[in-house]
Amino acid sequence: MDNRQAIGSWLSGPRAAAEEMGVDFGYPGQRLGLPRSGPGSVARFGRRLGAVAIDWIGCQLIAYGLITGGDLAAAGNWTLGLFLALTLLTVSTVGFTPGKRIVGLRVVGQDGGRLGVPRVLLRTALLALVIPALIWDRDGRGLHDRLAGAVQVRI
Repeated sequence: MDNRQAIGSWLSGPRAAAEEMGVDFGYPGQRLGLPRSGPGSVARFGRRLGAVAIDWIGCQLIAYGLITGGDLAAAGNWTLGLFLALTLLTVSTVGFTPGKRIVGLRVVGQDGGRLGVPRVLLRTALLALVIPALIWDRDGRGLHDRLAGAVQVRI
């Protein structure tokens, strides 16, 4: 084996090495019975990140301008509180936050139905911890979605 091949396999990770040996991982969402692309397919990381950024900036603007009266130091905790309240209320009622709606995403249960309030509460609490959202499975679901039995799909 050439040294360049060894370095390339090390940089590519175990998934690439397994795929080279013939293992078929399928596409994200295949194990959940979701389509490969289009409406109903698993949302990609970029869209999810964009939705969170839109929601966070909106909550920060509200906290900064309306609640704290321009005190940037005090706006941080208010921003988090508003973000969690926004997520809990909107996902449990309509299935998406304003940011998710703008980028074309919806949060649904693994079975395709709506999430109940207890599962949305669990998902939101885990989202507040940040770390569960940064750990995802091969279907692209964060740990917070996986533990709540949810999946973010394209509209």
